[in-house]
Amino acid sequence: MWQDFISIFDVIHAGGGLVKNINEDYLFIYRNDKWDLPKGKLDPGETIEQCAVREVEEECGINNLILGDKIKNTYHIYKYKGNNVLKYTHWFQMEYRGDESLVPQLEEGITHVEWISANELEKVKRNTYGNIMEVI
Repeated sequence: MWQDFISIFDVIHAGGGLVKNINEDYLFIYRNDKWDLPKGKLDPGETIEQCAVREVEEECGINNLILGDKIKNTYHIYKYKGNNVLKYTHWFQMEYRGDESLVPQLEEGITHVEWISANELEKVKRNTYGNIMEVI
């Protein structure tokens, strides 16, 4: 049944991260009027771990992330250019110990990147996706 189900989709594998800094704050992006975690598509020839780190670095403008344990996988469905897409995202814990300024990847529709403390997560929870809540 699973193979029949996914046969109607373009299946995309992606990697992303729940990044914590030395102050115990979490890294979030703001895209399409919602809080989200940085993630993106797997490139040919790269591992899912490499993809996750690369995508966080590209979407947030930081470098030298420390990859941690896998958190979980999530699925979500959307339409893109008239096609049904099933995105299968592999989520990882990551650490960041640097002090670079955050830079949103505007060409990906990211308008804001922010470190958010655990005490302020309520603002994210009020305006995010169900899958992101599972990762958090």
